[in-house]
Amino acid sequence: MAAASRDLQGLLAGLDPTADVAQRHIWLINLFDWLRGDRASPQAAIGRVQLLLDAVEARPELCERLRAWWRAFTQTVDLTALLADYGFAPRTAFLSEFGERMRRKILPGTPETTDASDLFRLVLPGVFDAGWIALLDETQLARIGALLSDAAPAHDGSPRWRHTVMDAVTYCCSQVVATGFSPELRLRISPEAGEARPFHALMADLDALREQMFAQPRAEDALQAAFVAFRDRLDACRSSASSVYTHLEDNGISVGLVFRLRQLRERVLRIRELLDCLMSPVPGPSMARLVGRLVLAGGERNSIRALIASNSSMLAAKVTERSAETGEHYITRDRRSYLQMVKKAAGGGAFTALTVLAKFGIYALALSAFWSGLASGLMYAASFVAIQLLHLTLATKQPAMTAPAMAARLRDIKSDGAVDQFVDEVANLVRSQVAAVLGNVLLVVPAVGLLALGYQAALGRPLLDAAHAASTLHSLSLLGSTVLFAAITGILLFSSSIIAGWTENAFVLHRLDSAMRYNPRIGAFLGAARARRWAAFMRTHISGFASNISLGLMLGLLPAFAGFFGLGLDVRHVTLSAGQIAAAAASIGLPALHQPALWWAVAAIPVIGALNVSVSFYFAFRLALRAHSVSLGDRARIRSAIWARWRSRPVSFFLPT
Repeated sequence: MAAASRDLQGLLAGLDPTADVAQRHIWLINLFDWLRGDRASPQAAIGRVQLLLDAVEARPELCERLRAWWRAFTQTVDLTALLADYGFAPRTAFLSEFGERMRRKILPGTPETTDASDLFRLVLPGVFDAGWIALLDETQLARIGALLSDAAPAHDGSPRWRHTVMDAVTYCCSQVVATGFSPELRLRISPEAGEARPFHALMADLDALREQMFAQPRAEDALQAAFVAFRDRLDACRSSASSVYTHLEDNGISVGLVFRLRQLRERVLRIRELLDCLMSPVPGPSMARLVGRLVLAGGERNSIRALIASNSSMLAAKVTERSAETGEHYITRDRRSYLQMVKKAAGGGAFTALTVLAKFGIYALALSAFWSGLASGLMYAASFVAIQLLHLTLATKQPAMTAPAMAARLRDIKSDGAVDQFVDEVANLVRSQVAAVLGNVLLVVPAVGLLALGYQAALGRPLLDAAHAASTLHSLSLLGSTVLFAAITGILLFSSSIIAGWTENAFVLHRLDSAMRYNPRIGAFLGAARARRWAAFMRTHISGFASNISLGLMLGLLPAFAGFFGLGLDVRHVTLSAGQIAAAAASIGLPALHQPALWWAVAAIPVIGALNVSVSFYFAFRLALRAHSVSLGDRARIRSAIWARWRSRPVSFFLPT
């Protein structure tokens, strides 16, 4: 402590209110570096604050010098902008904001500035500062306030800091009103909230509060009434803006609009913190809390990770809301819907047999890698779309669609029985997946076998020659890279659900179904009745089209693109792989039953199915959890409940009750 005292004496000796801007700010930075010390603990920093106060108060001339320094500082630096705007992102574009944060991380800041925000980042750069500021007690805060009190009040006799804080409230309110009057919000606010017109009267209520705040003499009853009126109006503005979220769920999500809503909410919270400083009879603790909040907000504002997390959350909401709507159709909850799922999956498996046959036909053309991949991708896309239009089911398409529907049920996870209801849904989902996979695989194998035998009977030669059949079995063996390729295919399945959610959200957000129904040119070309039918058809199927077409192209083109870079990656889809194994076995004939390669390939089928389903579901579910902001504690509760159900009633995950 003696060494700290000696350092402090040297620091206080350098306090010069007549120094230039850079030197005054460097002194302030050095002062806070001394307060932090070695950052061993916030309590140690509080001890240094106490030492600083004692040293300054013991020397009256030093007190006057510090007050003169503070007057020079506040006349040079605009603290109003700091209180009103620090921590808020001025732009919605991800790349421009990312570039700005990277600039601040890479390029050093300068203390030669009159921008209070830039200086604040240099003086209080880390979370540690928020920790020790929160520990300051009322006595210490009162002593700090007395040291910094300005002997020259404002023109109306009130302390200057009150005008600074009130101006910050005004700046924040102007931003709230501007957001509320923006076309994006104005057109989506609920009719009831729009009729109340809270944004129209917010500034008038603020003017009334300002008038009572600085009235001479000040009437406390009138001030309190003005404060309550303004606070209620501010809450009405926030409630009015919140009504937009209902519109987003029904009519598509705009990332820019969600950004505006979040900024408005944060502005309202900042206004409340500023008002606490103004209305509190003892403003010191409120001021300390505000400064601590600014430190945390600045850290978040400068964080690349926070930017990515925030934007991914908004993008997650954008794609998962639409996928949740689609995914509800894939979850069975009773015996009747379970049997219906099995029938649809069986039909999908039978149709996939034709897809397998077409795949071998494309191989027979001996095209180059890219054109073979493109032809395969287009063929897969056409096959998947046909399965969709025939109302059949392809099992691996389900998990990425059903995960958002599952996560949507976690909105009320705090309520009683919500976890048990969610576990019931998990059992329903797993049961539906098992039924779909079994329906696909158990039908595609005999269907491909029959097609292969029919081909051989008609043309007198097997569907695949011996070398091609052996190569097919070897490539699908569990001993090879099948596990890795099956997991990669699960990622492609998840990616197709993202594309589907994004496409459907854009279709709904831009009201393309309404455009198809009522646009004069489209109506003149198709006719009014046909335009209405096409609009309803596309609204129903746009998600499936986007998902199926994107998945088909990715399945076909990934091996070609990976081969270009020498990666040697491939895809393993459980239904297609089962069909390929059946074609190879039928081409070899009964001797295939004695080949270990066949049985290693057969052993790979359940592994491929499990990885296709689990990987795609895992990523989609994690994305949906981020969109709904489910806490880590709630996730732990869910995992425990699922394991408890598995131990007590494992059959419920496979058969309907």
